[in-house]
Amino acid sequence: MIIKDIATASILGCKVHLLNMAEAVQIVEQLVKDGQDGNQVVTLNAEIIYQTKKEIELQRIINSASLVTADGIGTVWAARVLGYPQKERVSGIDLLHEVCAAGATRGWKLYLLGAAPGVAAKAGQKLELSYPGLKVCGSRHGYFSQQDEPKIIAEINSKSPDILLAALGAPKQEYWIDQKRDALKAPVCIGVGGSFDVIAGIKKRAPKLFIMLNLEWLYRLLTEPSRWKRQLALPAFVLAVLKQKYGRTN
Repeated sequence: MIIKDIATASILGCKVHLLNMAEAVQIVEQLVKDGQDGNQVVTLNAEIIYQTKKEIELQRIINSASLVTADGIGTVWAARVLGYPQKERVSGIDLLHEVCAAGATRGWKLYLLGAAPGVAAKAGQKLELSYPGLKVCGSRHGYFSQQDEPKIIAEINSKSPDILLAALGAPKQEYWIDQKRDALKAPVCIGVGGSFDVIAGIKKRAPKLFIMLNLEWLYRLLTEPSRWKRQLALPAFVLAVLKQKYGRTN
């Protein structure tokens, strides 16, 4: 599979690759094999897409990424409403697990960056237990200043990871990867949001029924009521997508 041959959707001016999970993992494998450093993978949800209407730089980052997946039913819905054959949702945490499964058999080295002190290390230990053969070559929490960054980048590069997993929260992680991608010696950099908290057992993921019904967002809202302000972007996102469909504007 060659990434340039994969069709993309344009949702409010943001590209999204039209692929399923297996194809996304194939692309990650291809990028690791190619060995060129600094390939950015964005798992894109509706909230971040809508945010790009006010942040043109964020839209540029998304559109320059090597791989952009549909993270969230809102992105899948938008693609389908706009007439694109979006295959399925490819969320950050699910992609992380599939990449770890592939990495365990391919000898990939992963570096985990982000979350609160101790969380990334614990998540790394759990991933190695869950995927025998997986190599987590290092971890570092996400509470650092700009002055710390040269030392952090040097630490990451010294481990020569095949994949950097950055759990700094969206879109902070997307901005950070884009700004540091030329300095990072890692073929693939993936933003994975709050995945380390879930893997480490700090937070619970939605029950399977919620996930199957595409209601994971509702579970997160019920368990984290403080997220309600962020969810206000969703109705606006729906209206903007419908305007794109019927007005053919971005």
